Amino acid sequence: MIFPLDPSALAIAAFAFLLAGFVKGVVGLGLPPVAVGLLSLVMTPAEAAAILVVPAFVTNVWQLVAGPRFGSLARRLWPLLVASTLATLAAGALLHGRYGREATIALGIALMIYAAYGLAALRLTVAPAAERWLAPIIGAATGVVTAATGVSSFPAAPYLGALGLSKDDLIQALGLSFTVSTIALAVALTGTGVLGPKIAGVSLLALLPALGGMFVGGWVRGRVSEPVFRKVFYVGLLGLGAHLAARAVF
Repeated sequence: MIFPLDPSALAIAAFAFLLAGFVKGVVGLGLPPVAVGLLSLVMTPAEAAAILVVPAFVTNVWQLVAGPRFGSLARRLWPLLVASTLATLAAGALLHGRYGREATIALGIALMIYAAYGLAALRLTVAPAAERWLAPIIGAATGVVTAATGVSSFPAAPYLGALGLSKDDLIQALGLSFTVSTIALAVALTGTGVLGPKIAGVSLLALLPALGGMFVGGWVRGRVSEPVFRKVFYVGLLGLGAHLAARAVF
């Protein structure tokens, strides 16, 4: 793997994480899909996901510790978290070797679905009685998507948004889900040999532009209409997903 020694790839990674951090700072989400989507234009999804590990982990833990109800949320969401972890580890090979083309197509499709969900502004509701059987299914699906694309927000984020949590609890629940998925992804990538010392070093460096972008995005949040920015963001994500899927197919 030559990526850590390629200056042009390093510059692209810095821009990708700066932009991804900016988007997360403005709208509160989007770091993995933006970063992995852009990086996958010039490298395999496995490499992109590996570089994402440190910035995703740090920003997700930051989001996780911001809320006061970690214990109760962990008890409520453990079936989702366990299923997501097991599925990510089991499907880790999807990101490796001969599955690179299929993973790129899967990433493109996942980004398009994620963008369509955001543009539709759907309001889903999950009945409390359905959580027991639905949570493991959503967790397993999230694990497969995470292993195949490096993006851990779908379908976990829509599901968590449908639980009727308060704003603070939802933010913390998302942080908890994303943190667990990032750890499982790091283990899977290490096991397949994709995440080694050199890529880990690049991932650590990627934290700087990601945090810088988040800081700028947070400043812009109060000065730009968030609904307009969200629409532009999702339209751009839809185009990026379509480009990745079409490039891998043709």
